[in-house]
Amino acid sequence: MLPDIRVRQRDYLLEISRALTEELDLDKLLGQILKYAIEMMAGHAGFIALTDPRGRWSLAVSNGLPEPIQNFLNHWLNKIPPVQAGKDPPIPEINQLLQQISMGNLSAVGLPLIANKEVIGLLYIFRNYRGVFSTNDRSLLSSFANQAAIAVRNARLYAAINREKQRTDAMLDSAADGILILNPDHTIERLNAAFARLYGQSQFEIQGMNHDEVIQWKHPPHGITLENAEAGGWPLSPQAHLYVEGDIERPNGLQPLPVGITYAPLLTMDGTLINVIVTVRDITRFRQADELKSEFISIISHELKTPVALIKGYVSTLRRKDVQWDSKVMEGSLQVIEEEADRLTGLIENLLETSRLQAGGMQLKKTDISFHAMAVRLATRFQTQTDKHQILVDIPETFPVVMADEVRMEQVLTNLLSNAIKYSPGGEIHISGSNLSDQVIVCVSDEGPGISPGDLPYIFDRFYRAPETSRKTKGAGLGLYLARAIIEAHGGRMWADPKTTAGARICFSLPKD
Repeated sequence: MLPDIRVRQRDYLLEISRALTEELDLDKLLGQILKYAIEMMAGHAGFIALTDPRGRWSLAVSNGLPEPIQNFLNHWLNKIPPVQAGKDPPIPEINQLLQQISMGNLSAVGLPLIANKEVIGLLYIFRNYRGVFSTNDRSLLSSFANQAAIAVRNARLYAAINREKQRTDAMLDSAADGILILNPDHTIERLNAAFARLYGQSQFEIQGMNHDEVIQWKHPPHGITLENAEAGGWPLSPQAHLYVEGDIERPNGLQPLPVGITYAPLLTMDGTLINVIVTVRDITRFRQADELKSEFISIISHELKTPVALIKGYVSTLRRKDVQWDSKVMEGSLQVIEEEADRLTGLIENLLETSRLQAGGMQLKKTDISFHAMAVRLATRFQTQTDKHQILVDIPETFPVVMADEVRMEQVLTNLLSNAIKYSPGGEIHISGSNLSDQVIVCVSDEGPGISPGDLPYIFDRFYRAPETSRKTKGAGLGLYLARAIIEAHGGRMWADPKTTAGARICFSLPKD
């Protein structure tokens, strides 16, 4: 009989050892250990309690225990303070509780689960009759407790690694920049979806390729390339990170992409290279910003230089002492000086307004305004500046009064009328209005060449000027940008109507309340 018991004990321990190597789900593994322990101890029920990383106790798995007892144990375990290192777990207290619950008609044996000299749990087996567990019983249960402790440690390590992997996956997938993870031989071990989108191929196609096959520069880049850096001793050189900038070639006929690439080594404690982490950032916008800044400086320099040169030229001419100017020449010259000074003032005001917008918005002084009265007033003023256009007001006197900043609204309409005169060779210019249920719409239209479809998405951008008109007309590309900002500050919106058959039509809406 005894050899059979020992064979069974050996078989159970082998089963648990096999489960430890094959099963990493903690709940399933603990359930198997508890089941085998109950069978081996000729028990009727049992449970395993564990502590979490904060030292709090809870029931991890049970077998054969009624739900009220499980709830009671969980409630009691939750009150146990964390077990200090080197201290015994509260097994005697549980024994007393179990005796009270069963009124002495229950025998139990419990052992701590110890991993790395730290108590991480308890293993309990019950018999539904009075009796004492023998020394052999405790020795056998100790083997199960040791196995359970190993299971908990392994499963927690696996869970921690799995959580770290999920965290890494989430970071890679959510990163806006492209990321490549290279092996020491430069093959791409892994990449994120952002890089695949930037490069124009699927992750499956790119993975396994060599870095040098993917990162191919159209022109010599700015900075040290990975190949040149490694020739100089990188990554063990003092310069741990590399940065290189330029245009990389892309497959499938895609245009080269401006990128900034950072290389960072991942080393072991002894300095062996494990991976190279490559971060690829699309710098198209930064390059466009640089180009915009250069273009802005060029435009502003030209726009400032022209009126200043005219003013200086007329003043120098009028100051000549060898010529006596008649009143008509003087009047005409002073008018040109005044107009150019007004141009300068307007340009400077627009620049200051743009700067204020960038710094944090604009202040509005709202009052009741009549767009009919404003449109008539501005049409009369602008009609004196042109004999090639006829400015018509299609806003009725009954048009609703709107709460808005009158000075700002006049600035918007002035800009739209000025553009209509500037960009159309002649014809009618209409200021029209529509009264809707919750908003009003005001439009300025002309009979000029209109706005090309390619320019429509950009005409409200700061400093943008259409290439075909920038050579013929003066301007800094700020008028429509400021006009839209004013309308949006009032809670409205501004747009260019793309459906006009002739000329340009710019509209804005404002809420009635």
